[in-house]
Amino acid sequence: MDASFDKKKFKSKFDYYTGKAADIADPKLQAKAQDYKAAVGIRFSSKAALINNSVSLKYFFTEKTAVEGLVSFGDPFALGLLVEEYKPFATNNLKYFYGGGFYAAFTGSRVAGLQGVVGLDYKVPTIPLNFSLDWKPELTFAKEFSFEPQTLGLSARFTFK
Repeated sequence: MDASFDKKKFKSKFDYYTGKAADIADPKLQAKAQDYKAAVGIRFSSKAALINNSVSLKYFFTEKTAVEGLVSFGDPFALGLLVEEYKPFATNNLKYFYGGGFYAAFTGSRVAGLQGVVGLDYKVPTIPLNFSLDWKPELTFAKEFSFEPQTLGLSARFTFK
């Protein structure tokens, strides 16, 4: 019986059991493999927001930065554009995001303002589907000055690589 310690063999087994031996254990590689480049879907939100129930179009310019366009066809008709920054959260398929942008609504007269956003974004790993839950307050400064904090939203989108 050989009682010598084989450092190389130990390191190999240690790496195997801790996940260091395989590329799939690298969180950076997992996030890249599960991200999406673009998404199209719908966003349901509170009626208090000027940009409420809307069509959502999202496009990632980088791995962490996306632009989202919102088109609300109700009363009022409204357009919004957000720039969003994404960060990993809990699992590789769940991310949190934050950002801001502007909007314009047409209610007989024009209304414009700024909007912020904070939320969670989940990409279903097995199918091209994404869900997000967000808070998107609006600050109106054209026509009248007002702040609308009651703007929770839930989005469902088809994703594209």
